[in-house]
Amino acid sequence: MSMGEHINFKMQRRAILSSSCGLALALMAGGVGQAFASGRKVTLADIGVGDPGGDWSKYEKKTGNKVNLLSMGNAPSAVTNQLLAGGGLTSFDIINIVGGMQKPLVDNDLIHKLDTNKLTNWSSNTFIQKYLSKGTPGFDFIGYDGNVYGVPTILQGDSFAYLPDETGELDSYGALFDPKFKGYVSLEDNYTTAGQKTALYLKKSGLAKISNPADMTPDEIKTVMDFLIEHKKKGQFRVIWSSFEQAVSLLTKKEVYVMDCWEPMVFVANSQGHNTKYASPKEGYLLWAMAAYIVKNPKRSRAELEDTYQLLDFMLGPWYGAKISLLRGYMTNPGAINYAKTNSSEFTSEEAQKVESIISGVADKFAFGGTWQNRWPKYVDVYEEEWQRFKSA
Repeated sequence: MSMGEHINFKMQRRAILSSSCGLALALMAGGVGQAFASGRKVTLADIGVGDPGGDWSKYEKKTGNKVNLLSMGNAPSAVTNQLLAGGGLTSFDIINIVGGMQKPLVDNDLIHKLDTNKLTNWSSNTFIQKYLSKGTPGFDFIGYDGNVYGVPTILQGDSFAYLPDETGELDSYGALFDPKFKGYVSLEDNYTTAGQKTALYLKKSGLAKISNPADMTPDEIKTVMDFLIEHKKKGQFRVIWSSFEQAVSLLTKKEVYVMDCWEPMVFVANSQGHNTKYASPKEGYLLWAMAAYIVKNPKRSRAELEDTYQLLDFMLGPWYGAKISLLRGYMTNPGAINYAKTNSSEFTSEEAQKVESIISGVADKFAFGGTWQNRWPKYVDVYEEEWQRFKSA
């Protein structure tokens, strides 16, 4: 076992212990395995952005089943640990996470290969063909070794949030490292986001030679982390955030002015009356897609598998897409815009316009480009080791 593997093993062991305890509490609270009289529960483990405001009534009315929504972590090691050691393999039907995790999930026999013929909304989803087809960088978010494993429920391009009343207008990741904002900057505790955005900035600004920000060599990874450590020691970062609620609080309480984060956090902050913006960086965006995977539960019957496919198909449908776009600010599916416009009893004209604006805005991000997020890079053990070095500095 190499040094990097040894450190990675220790990190995973710690993650297993913590995620197992958290998952046990979540399972007890969620009542996994309790059947409803009208059908069964399909258990969806989600990272916090796939919930349509708690309203699953359209799915329930159509199928007679209920959705049992549980929360799960999104860090790569946490995902595999929850399935391998946290009980998720026999408790979850679907995990809805940021895609790109196919290799460890397939190699450990944790997810099903997808039968897209069971999804009526698959063939009509032109976003899949345009952004996630074989031979494109996006395919790596849903496929592995030529096979499809994930249902892309969401597409997005990430950057960073800022408070314009405190900072003025910002259009570069360089703001995260600008000494003007020393002590008022926060990064996400995630090398696949904060680390990769930093690499994109260093490459585009000419501050470092990085061939591919999405899949760096060990030397390139070290260069990025050295850069982050240098700024951390100077007091640039107020905190490294690790939860959705924490990130929103940092913005709304004005504890930070510039933050590497997800756009839904800006939506929440603004809904609470705050002036928060999500940047359009000149270096480009961190592009990604959510993927809903069917967990390979050995106890699941054939009929239960069909129920699971029904929920996936619902999540590819126009109502769910319009609702998620409106709530989270993500691009979902092509039918969402028309559904919102033609169902005035469910979406006001203002909401329908917002859905259209959001989806076209995200499409513009993909047209502009940037770097596709890499959830399982070649030297993943080096990434994890170096990220821990940064956090410990």
